Amino acid sequence: MTTSLALFGALGVLSTAAAFAANRALLQPGAARRVSALEGVFYAAGVGSLVLGWYFNVRYVHAYADASYVNYTKMLFTNWAADSAAQDYTIVNVVLLPLWTIVDGRRRSIRIPWIFFVMSLFTSLAFAMALYLAFVERSVRYARARPAASSTAYPQL
Repeated sequence: MTTSLALFGALGVLSTAAAFAANRALLQPGAARRVSALEGVFYAAGVGSLVLGWYFNVRYVHAYADASYVNYTKMLFTNWAADSAAQDYTIVNVVLLPLWTIVDGRRRSIRIPWIFFVMSLFTSLAFAMALYLAFVERSVRYARARPAASSTAYPQL
């Protein structure tokens, strides 16, 4: 295994662990404790994407002596069909994913929502999106399970 693969793998594990650690309240025993079917689909899609993505990335690193992010990005744009897919991927990963997870994550009280963008750089875009959606699903169930606040209580600011 190359040094870069080991480093990126470690950073992927660390960023994923950080997301779980920061949002551990969502994972505590309680009404939202069990994994719902939808949450399970998100986890399965994320893990499947991670395995496939790493399979292809390992093959890429071993096939090209000049394997790097720069070369990888150049290779994304090799023909008109690839160009179309690559521009979609790039815009989603670099612009939309960070905006979406940070803005929506804050609204849903997901801790350190920017970690999903960082995670996407070391795991895969689909893995980061799937994990974010699983956290959102859990957050929604967690919010539903919390007792409603009294109408006479002071609002929390």
